[in-house]
Amino acid sequence: MSVFRSTGSRVTAALLAIALAGGGGATLVLDGDDPAPVVEALPLLSPRPEPTRTPLLAPAPTGGALPSTAALTRALAPVLADPAVTGRLAVSVVDVETGEALLSLRDTEPVLPASTAKIVTAVAALSALDPAARLTTRVVAGAAAGEVVLVGGGDPLLSTGTGSAYPRPARLRDLVTQLGSTTVTRVLVDDSLYAGPRLGPGWRPTYVTSGDVMPVSSLAVDSGRSLPGRGPRVADPALAAGQALAKALGVKAPVTRGRAAGDAAVLASVVSPTVGQLVEDMLVRSDNDLAESLARQVALAKGQPATFTGAAAAVAAVLEEAGVPRGSLALVDASGLSRDDRVQPAALTAVLRALAVGDASRLGPALTGLPVAGFDGTLAKRYRTGPSLPAAGVVRAKTGTLNGVSALAGLVRTRDGRLLAFDLTADGVPLGATRQAEAALDRFAAVLASCGCR
Repeated sequence: MSVFRSTGSRVTAALLAIALAGGGGATLVLDGDDPAPVVEALPLLSPRPEPTRTPLLAPAPTGGALPSTAALTRALAPVLADPAVTGRLAVSVVDVETGEALLSLRDTEPVLPASTAKIVTAVAALSALDPAARLTTRVVAGAAAGEVVLVGGGDPLLSTGTGSAYPRPARLRDLVTQLGSTTVTRVLVDDSLYAGPRLGPGWRPTYVTSGDVMPVSSLAVDSGRSLPGRGPRVADPALAAGQALAKALGVKAPVTRGRAAGDAAVLASVVSPTVGQLVEDMLVRSDNDLAESLARQVALAKGQPATFTGAAAAVAAVLEEAGVPRGSLALVDASGLSRDDRVQPAALTAVLRALAVGDASRLGPALTGLPVAGFDGTLAKRYRTGPSLPAAGVVRAKTGTLNGVSALAGLVRTRDGRLLAFDLTADGVPLGATRQAEAALDRFAAVLASCGCR
C-alpha cells in the first residue's frame, strides 16, 4: 500500500502558494550536482522526522483509473519530439499499485543516472541502517599527556558554525565545551573508519576544487569546505578538522594524523542528526558528501570494507534483497558523480515502487526527502510557470545533472488518483541544451500528473 497521506486542502494550498511565489531559473551546474540552499527550519518548509513531514501526494480511496500505454504515448508525443531529448530519452513509467509497466523506452538499457543514483543510496541506507541511529564524533585521550585524538564517525555535517539549520548539525563548539579546562598540547586526527581512495572512479579532479564534493573522509567539519557553506573543498578534510578544533580551543597545538587506542578514555563527543534526517537532507539538497558517507555506513553494516568498492557491493546487495534484479544497477559511487555509473531505468522505478509500498516507519525519510516540484530542494525553482505548472506540488522527484545528462526520477499522482513511479534519463544531451532538456522532462512529468490517459 502507498505510504502517502493527505495533508488537507488548506495545507496543500498554502504550500503551493509559498512554492509559486517568486520566480527565476534554476542554477546550472555541469559535471557536478544539483545545487540547493539549506532551507531554514520553518513548519511547512522543512522535513520533520518527529513528526515527519506529511507528503503532499494523497492516495485516492479507490486507487483511480489505470492510464493506458496508448493514451500516454499520444499525450507525450510532443515532449518525446523535443529536439533536446528526442532519440536520447530512456523512460520507465510504472503503476505503483500493480507494478505494471505503462511506458517503456530503452528502460532496460544502462544509462548514466547522475544524482538520481542517490535514490538508490537512500533506500539502501534506510534498509540496512537504523533510521534513528546517529554518527558519533569523539575526542579521546592520546598516549601522551596533553595529547587528544579527534576521531571521525562519518558525519560530514559536523559544523564550526553557530547559526540555526535543519537538520541541526553536531557542533565543534560542543566538543570544546565538554573538554573544558583540559590541557591540549597536540591534536591527532583519526579518520581510519573509512578506507581506500578518497576520490571516486570516474570523478573529475575539479569536483573538489569547484566545491561539488570533498575527498571522502570519516572526519570533516563544514563538509570539508574552505569556507562554511561555500568555496572549494580542502585536500585533507581530517587535518582541516583537527586544525579547526585546535583553533576553537585557542591553542597553537600541532595537528597530525594518528590512531586512537581502542580503550582510550572519551573526553568529549557529539552526535549527528539521525540517519533518517541525513537521508532526507541528502535528497533535498542533493548532498554528495552525505551520499558517500551513508553508503560507507551501509558497507560497514554489511561487513564490507568502507571503500568505494565495498560500499557499491553492499548497496547492490541490499537492493537485491529488496527485489531489484541483480545486474540492473552498476554503481561505482553513491552520489552519482561518476561517469562510470550505470542504472537501468526499469531498475530505478523498481526502487521507487519498493519505496512507495514499503515500510513507512523505515523508508519514510526517503519519501519526504524527495524534492516537491516547485516547492523545495533542487525542484524549488522549477514547475513555476508554463506547461510544467500543473505538476507543481504533485510531483516528488530527484534530479540529476552532468555534462550531457539530464535526469528526473520520482513519484507522481495522476489526475485520476493513480500513483506512478517514473524515471526519465536523457543521456547525450547536446552541449548548451541542459535547460531545454530539463524543461522537457518537467513537461513529461506534468503530462503524467494532468492526464487521465485512459
